[in-house]
Amino acid sequence: LSSRWETCWFKVELSIPLAWAGREVHFVWESDGEAMVWRDAQPVQGLTKEGEKTSYILTSSLKESEPHSLTLYVELACNGLFGAGKGSMIAPPDPDRRVTLNKAELVIFNRDVYELLVDLEILLDMARLLGEENQRSFQALYTANQMVNVCDVTDPSTFPAARDLAAAIFSQRNGESQHTIHAMGHCHIDSAWLWPYEETIRKCARSWVTVIRLMERNPELTFACSQAQQFEWVRSWYPGLYAQILDFVAKGQFIPVGGTWVEMDGNLPSGESMVRQFLQGQQFFQEQFGRICTEFWLPDTFGYSAQLPQLMRGCGIQRFLTQKLSWNLVNTFPYHTFFWEGIDGSRVLTHFPPGDSYGMHGLVEEVLKTVKNNKDKGCVNHSAFLFGFGDGGGGPTQKMLDRMKRMSDTDGLPRVQISTPDQLFSVLEKESSQLCTWVGELFLELHNGTYTTQAQIKKGNRECERILHDVEVLSTLAVAQDSVFQYPASQLQRLWRLLLLNQFHDVLPGSCIQLVVEDALQYYTEIRRIGAELQEEAVQSLCRDLLQPKAGSTESTLVLNTLPWERTEVISRPGPDGTETLALVTVPSMGYALVREPLLPSQPVSVRKQVDGSITMENGVIAVCLDMMGHLTSLRLLDSERESVPEGCYANQFALFDDVPLYWDAWDVMDYHLETRKPVTTLLKPLEITLAGGLRGSVRFSLQVGKSSTLTQEIILDATCPYLRFLTQVEWKEAHKFLKVEFPVQVRSTNATYEIQFGHVQRPTHWNTSWDWARFEVWAHKWMDLSEHGFGVALLNDCKYGASAHRNVLSLSLLRAPKSPDSTADIGHHQFTYAVMPHRGSFQEAGVIQRAYNLNFPLHAVPASSAQCPAWSAFSVSSPAIVLETVKQAGARAEAEGRPEAVVVRLYEAYGSTVTAWLQTSLPVKEAMLCDLLERPAAQGTLPLGQQGLRLSFTPFCVLSVLLVLSQ
Repeated sequence: LSSRWETCWFKVELSIPLAWAGREVHFVWESDGEAMVWRDAQPVQGLTKEGEKTSYILTSSLKESEPHSLTLYVELACNGLFGAGKGSMIAPPDPDRRVTLNKAELVIFNRDVYELLVDLEILLDMARLLGEENQRSFQALYTANQMVNVCDVTDPSTFPAARDLAAAIFSQRNGESQHTIHAMGHCHIDSAWLWPYEETIRKCARSWVTVIRLMERNPELTFACSQAQQFEWVRSWYPGLYAQILDFVAKGQFIPVGGTWVEMDGNLPSGESMVRQFLQGQQFFQEQFGRICTEFWLPDTFGYSAQLPQLMRGCGIQRFLTQKLSWNLVNTFPYHTFFWEGIDGSRVLTHFPPGDSYGMHGLVEEVLKTVKNNKDKGCVNHSAFLFGFGDGGGGPTQKMLDRMKRMSDTDGLPRVQISTPDQLFSVLEKESSQLCTWVGELFLELHNGTYTTQAQIKKGNRECERILHDVEVLSTLAVAQDSVFQYPASQLQRLWRLLLLNQFHDVLPGSCIQLVVEDALQYYTEIRRIGAELQEEAVQSLCRDLLQPKAGSTESTLVLNTLPWERTEVISRPGPDGTETLALVTVPSMGYALVREPLLPSQPVSVRKQVDGSITMENGVIAVCLDMMGHLTSLRLLDSERESVPEGCYANQFALFDDVPLYWDAWDVMDYHLETRKPVTTLLKPLEITLAGGLRGSVRFSLQVGKSSTLTQEIILDATCPYLRFLTQVEWKEAHKFLKVEFPVQVRSTNATYEIQFGHVQRPTHWNTSWDWARFEVWAHKWMDLSEHGFGVALLNDCKYGASAHRNVLSLSLLRAPKSPDSTADIGHHQFTYAVMPHRGSFQEAGVIQRAYNLNFPLHAVPASSAQCPAWSAFSVSSPAIVLETVKQAGARAEAEGRPEAVVVRLYEAYGSTVTAWLQTSLPVKEAMLCDLLERPAAQGTLPLGQQGLRLSFTPFCVLSVLLVLSQ
C-alpha cells in the first residue's frame, strides 16, 4: 500500500461442501491488520486478531435452502487494534510495517466442544481464585476433575453428561446479600490517537457491526455507546449499518450514553466549549434517537474540572461514570460510588467501576476483583462492569457473554446480570443515603504533561474558542440591527463541531501521532479562515454606514469590543500610508466606538537605559526594571510603591528541565524532573530599546536555550495598562526537555488561585501531604494568581495551560519535547504571550479576571469613514463579579417553538460571591426567560423587564443562561 492508512480489498469466493449439512460453518480470517467483511455491499463483521474476533459465522446450522456458494469482500487495514507503532505501542507509526494474512479458511465450528471448554475455564478459575479457605473452590475443582473423567474426546455422546456436571455447580444459587454486577457491553474508541480520524470511522463500523451481529444472537446483550461524533460518522459513511443501529436503539439494547459530541479532555476546553460539547451531543441524540442522555460518560480522560457537575446538571444529566482516577500514581482515590460536588455546590451521583477498567473480558478474576476492590462495601451492593475490547475499538465477544451467563447467579461468585446504565444508576440512587461527597476537582495524578505537549494544538484551541465567541457576538448584534442579515447558524455549527472534535482527550492533550496533529491543525486553519470571513460579514452588516466606502486616506477607525465591559487600551490601527500607528481608545462594553482623535494618556510610557545596561519602564501604574538578560529585577506598583520581586531574585527567569518520563512520553512529566532545573543563562542579544515610549514602550533580547534552541522576547508596556506583557518567539529544537518561565514574587500564601471553566479553584503552594505534592504540575486557563491580604501578583497568558505555584514562585509551562507517539512533537517555531500583573487588594477587586480576558480577546480595529457616530453598547452588566460570556442566537428549538429571533446570553459569577446584577441591553427585547444549557426554558423562568434591565441573582460560580426574545 502506498500509505500506512489506506486499506486493500480481497475478493473471497466460498463454496461450502454439501456434506456439511446441519453443521455450524465459519469463515476464518487471521491477519495482523484489522479487517471488515462485506457481503451484498454491506459491512457484516469486523475482524481483529487482538480483539479475539477472527471468524464470520456463515450459518449456525447449514440448511439445503441456504446458498452454498457466495462471494465476500474483505477490506484489510495495515494497522492493528492499537495503530502501527514501531516496536512499542506508543512508538511513532512504522512506515515500513508489513501486514501478513496468516489464515483464510472455511471451517466447521464444533459448538459442543467450545461450550465444554468455557465450562472448564470458569470452574478452573473458581478453583484457582476462590482460595483454599473457601469450600466452593474445592467443589469447582472436583467437578472439573469428574468432567475430565466422564468425557471421551473421541465420543461426542459423552459431552452432555460432562456439561450436566458443570451446570449443577452453576445452578447452585447465591444468598440474598450477594453483590450484583451490572454488566454492559462497551467499546471505547478513541476518536483519534495512534491512528488518524479517518481510521476511527472504520474502527467504529468494524466494532459496531460486530455488536449488531452479537445482538442478533444474544437478545439480552446491551451495549453502552458514547460520542455523538462517532454516530454521525457512521450515519454518513455506513448508512445501512446505521439503520440497523437505530433498530437496536429502539429495542433498548444499543444505548447512546454520555451526551457529549466527543469524550473530550476534562481540563483544557473553556467553559463555553464544554457547554457546546453537551449542547451539540444532546441535540444530536434527541434528533436521532428521540431522547437525551441522562448520564455523562467519560471513562478515559486525564482529570475532571470542578465545574463539570454544574454543566452536567444544566444539560439534563445527574449521573457520571468514569474510571481514570484508578490510574493515580500517588494516592488511591477513596471511593468508587459517591456524590461529586462542583465549585458552585452542584452535585452528581458518580460511579467508578470497581474493577478499575472499561475493557473487561468477563473473567472470574475480574468479577472477584470488582467485589474485593469496591471501596464502598456496606453502602452500595451494585457496581458496573464494562466488558469489551477498547481504546482501539473491538468491543464485546461471544465468549465474554458465555462466561458471564455461567456466572449469572452462581454461589461463591457475585451475581452478574446484563444491565443498562439507567438500571445501575437507579439502584445506586436508591442506595445513596450513606454515600460520601467529594468536593472540587477530580485531579488525575498522572499525565500532567498533557497540559503542555503539542503547543500548536493548545494555541489553535484557545484562538478558535475566541474566534467563535467573537463571530457569535457580532453576528447576533448584526441580526438585531439589520433585518436582512442571516445568522450563519449552519456554518457556526460546522466550525464548532470541528473545534469540539479536536478537544477529544488524545488530541487537545497532544498525546497523538503526527498525522492526527496535522489533521487537527488543518481544522484550526479552517476555523480561522471561515471565522474571519463570517466576522467580516457581521461587521459589514452591523456597521455598514460607518465603514469606509472607498480606498484612500483613512479618516477614522471603527473599534469593536466583544467583551462585556468598557475598555481603554492602546491599539494598532492602519495609518493613511499603510503603516500601523498606535492609538489609545475607549470602547464601550459589547459594542463599538468611532475613533477620530485618539486619547492622550494622563501619563505616557517612559523608557530609560541605565549606565549598567539595565532598562527601566514606567506608565504611571507600574514601574519595571530589566537587566541585560531580560530578567525582571523590579516590578513596582507606583501608587503604593509596593515591590513584587524579592530582593536578589530574578522574575521572568527561563528554566530548562530534563523531561524523561517512565513510559507515557507525550503524557507524563514526573516529579523528579524538578531536580534537574537549569536556569537559561546564555545571552545571544542583550536587552535593547525597541520603542522609546509615549503610548507604548518595548525592549527586546535573545537567549540560547538548551543545545540548539533560541528564544527572542519583546517586553511591552502600554500606557494605562496594569500589566507588563512578554511577546515570546522560540525556535525549539530540543529532545526530552521542558521549558518553563518563573516569577518569584514577594507574596506569602499557602494557596494559589487558578482560573478554570466559569470560575477558579485554589490549590496549595506547599507539599505537606502526598495529595499536595502529587499536584506539582497543574492546569489553568487564562490566569493564575498568588495573593496575600491587600496585595498579589497574577500571571496571564494567551495560549498556555500548564502551571505551578510552589512557595512564592509562579511558574508557567511553555514547551515540552516528547518523542512518542509523535517524534516531531513541538519541534519548530512558537509564538505566545504571557503577562505579569501586580495588584492591590484581591485579584477580584483588581480586575485580574477582566484583564486576562482583554489579553485573550483583542479589540477589532476597522478603517472607517469620517462620519460622526456616538459610541454604541449592546450589552452591559452592573456588577464586575458577573461575566457575560456568550451571546448567540438560540438554536433550532427556539425556532420550532416560534421564537426565531431569540438570543441566548450566558453569564457566570466569577468572584465566588452571592450577588444580584442587572443585565442592560439596547437590543429590542420583548420577553426574557431563564433557560438551561440546552436552551430549554425553565419552569417559572420568566423575567420581568425593568428600566434597569433584567435583574439576575447569582450564588458563587453560578452559570445562568437567559433566552431573550426580540421584537421583529
